[in-house]
Amino acid sequence: MIKWAGGLLVLLGFGHTLGSYVLTAADHGDSWFSAELWQPDEGITEMSSAMGSFWLTTGSFGVPLMVLGMVVLWLDRRGIVPPSFIAWTLGIWSVLAAVILEPAPWVLAWIAVGLLAVAARRARFVESTPQLSGV
Repeated sequence: MIKWAGGLLVLLGFGHTLGSYVLTAADHGDSWFSAELWQPDEGITEMSSAMGSFWLTTGSFGVPLMVLGMVVLWLDRRGIVPPSFIAWTLGIWSVLAAVILEPAPWVLAWIAVGLLAVAARRARFVESTPQLSGV
């Protein structure tokens, strides 16, 4: 369960990052490396397409989501169940994001959240169940 959740998070982060670079880098890559975005003329409330493409790619959640997925996989390989706050935080974030923007693959995040929440719940149940002695 945890392995699937971690894998989904890595897939979502990688897919978002790679896909957004494919869609935007050819048009805006030169402005990213020319310091054009360091002092935008429009400020922070009105984004240029170059600024928007930065936040869609490098500044997005994609890389941190991949890292989180890799941490979940790392924990699983060591027999450690990720804490439930990871599932709750990802769940709240993905629901809020889905309310703001659809269509998007939020359902995949919800699957990972569900798997992490069930794994954390099962781990708490196992820890709280007294062991039978002599059986």
